[in-house]
Amino acid sequence: MTTPSKEDRELLQRLEEGLWREETRFDRHRMNEVFADDFFEFGRSGRSYQREDTLDAKPQPIAAVLPLPNLNVRLLTPDVAQVTYNSAVTYHGVTEYARRSSIWTRTRSGWQLRFHQGTPFIGKA
Repeated sequence: MTTPSKEDRELLQRLEEGLWREETRFDRHRMNEVFADDFFEFGRSGRSYQREDTLDAKPQPIAAVLPLPNLNVRLLTPDVAQVTYNSAVTYHGVTEYARRSSIWTRTRSGWQLRFHQGTPFIGKA
């Protein structure tokens, strides 16, 4: 495994946190660039989501703790990164916690998200 450069780490953190900011998460043009053509997700709920499901998500408030707690970036290869962190998101007054993992690949146009998984846990982020 390779240690990411400071620039890669900061960029991947910004990209990941952009998924939790309303102004970027619901910008379909921006997310179309971020999600790889074969992107899919196993959500915290246990449901599976394809790229179009994610792109079609209706705008809504996102009450996530930022910066993302316990964020870690590691390069699996020079062009494949895994980003892990804990999330704490409040929906209708209830805070839900999850352990998160994303796989990003470096392309000619920049980093693209290929896979994401959220696993619920009890406790604090």
